[in-house]
Amino acid sequence: MAKLVTLFSSSSGNSYYIGSSGQAVLIDAGRSCKQIEQAMMSNNLDMRAVRAIFITHEHSDHCQGLRVLASRYGIPVYASAGTMEELERAGRLDSRFNTDIIEAKVSLGDMLIERIDTPHDAAESCGYRVTTADGRKAVIATDMGVMLPAVRRAISECDVAVVESNHDVNMLLSGPYPYPLKRRILSDRGHLSNIACAEELPGFVRAGVKHLVLGHLSSENNTPDVAYQTALCSLTQAGLVLNSDFTLQVAPKETNGKGIIF
Repeated sequence: MAKLVTLFSSSSGNSYYIGSSGQAVLIDAGRSCKQIEQAMMSNNLDMRAVRAIFITHEHSDHCQGLRVLASRYGIPVYASAGTMEELERAGRLDSRFNTDIIEAKVSLGDMLIERIDTPHDAAESCGYRVTTADGRKAVIATDMGVMLPAVRRAISECDVAVVESNHDVNMLLSGPYPYPLKRRILSDRGHLSNIACAEELPGFVRAGVKHLVLGHLSSENNTPDVAYQTALCSLTQAGLVLNSDFTLQVAPKETNGKGIIF
């Protein structure tokens, strides 16, 4: 069996654990090393099982704790070439630990990690699909302004998918953000809205995705209930049945001590 645990998921920090059989990876390290350590401990997860940290892009909510975490535990770091360059420029990397460019995919132990390029206002952002030792697949697909066909295909081949449901458009437009920031979030290199995410979900379930997780919610322009109800409405209108055809949950801002076994 494999397990996906949301350690953190929001506009203030992101990190996910995916693993099985005593080996795992972290996708992003967007909170402090201490906070990630505490989240791991509260889920009875062993940092020694983590074979690598994969960074989606260089924004601080995805790499804040990277330097200390990777240095303390000697964990290799993988990212795209553009992301790695930005991490180096920002001082997020330490010359004492290993860094590797992921072009398309990499094998670590019995796991296969594949890169999925995403449209975002970063140097070279991507998501990741992880195939565990028993052939199970999980994907982290957040921080993208639109759903590209390649991303859609990658998600459709998974057992569990974390898909961005970042903001409610009306909350964003009527909220306090300055106009240029609103425009950036709504752009094709911004973030996926609740509605844009919800429209994709029925197709994923029909393709075989069993577990849906709504991730990277904005703290200012969304609420867990609004995101959940928007997604559930789309799925039920498509004739799909909750807890029969699919499970649906919102990734917690901070770990709730629960994970998905898949």
